[in-house]
Amino acid sequence: MGSDWSINGLSLLWALSLAGVAWYAGRVAVQITYVTLADGRRQERRLPLLFRLLLPMAPNLTPLFERPRFDKMRRELDRRIVMAGFEGLMDGAEFLALRVMVPLLLGTILCALFGWTIGRLPARAAAFFHARQSMVYVAFCALAFAWPGLWLQSSVRARHRKIELALPFVLDLLTLSVEAGLDFMTAIKRIIDRRAVDAFGEELIRTFREVQLGATRREALKAMAERVGQTDVFSVVHALVQADELGVSIGSMLRIQADQIRTRRFQRAEKLANEAPVKMLFPLVTFIFPSVFIILLGPILLQWLQSGF
Repeated sequence: MGSDWSINGLSLLWALSLAGVAWYAGRVAVQITYVTLADGRRQERRLPLLFRLLLPMAPNLTPLFERPRFDKMRRELDRRIVMAGFEGLMDGAEFLALRVMVPLLLGTILCALFGWTIGRLPARAAAFFHARQSMVYVAFCALAFAWPGLWLQSSVRARHRKIELALPFVLDLLTLSVEAGLDFMTAIKRIIDRRAVDAFGEELIRTFREVQLGATRREALKAMAERVGQTDVFSVVHALVQADELGVSIGSMLRIQADQIRTRRFQRAEKLANEAPVKMLFPLVTFIFPSVFIILLGPILLQWLQSGF
């Protein structure tokens, strides 16, 4: 009788803990995270759900990654987080903590799933999967450890792509404004006020604010190029700095840069179109045969496992 009560009590505790985790995950899932722009406006930023779940626990590990031996890695991650547009939501130390916590959490869940699944298989099938459990666990944890870095890299690429698309249009507006007689910073202010805020607009807002706070135009533009880390932005800023130093007309320089960026973008699009058939060959060869194998032999394999080999 006492054992029944203990089993029921443990089951109740497990149910309450799972309900608490589900309630916390549900609340975090509906929350919206924002970054604050230089002029006080807020822009929505979507971190992965797993990051939002684990970030409140990151301070438990951040003191470890704030040691001097991690300085170089932390500075590089800080720079890439700024490039991805997530400045203020997390820093390099918190990101390193997430890279540790993500595989720990997912590995624990995988172990629980393994234990629950293997316990319900026939004896020979259970022995077969149990012998390979450690190999699958190590591979899964390695992927979970690499995933935050891959996510950050893809976020940087996505933001660079948005800036690449917006840059020629903004340069055209700057060219028209400057050739119409407006000062360069006044033209930027007018573009900020009249355009919807996108990735490049956020950088222009910050650049304009830095000039208002006392930085020179050259310093603010160079800081923007360093923050963005995108080739076209470096090219435009370098051309503007040279025009400022040599006394060349900024309007004509902006027009030349816009034409060059459009030409480079068209060349990149042609290159990607030419590479598409080659890139499609490997997925076709890789996935057609396994799909045929699963469709034809899947039921036979399932019956084989259920019969215990």
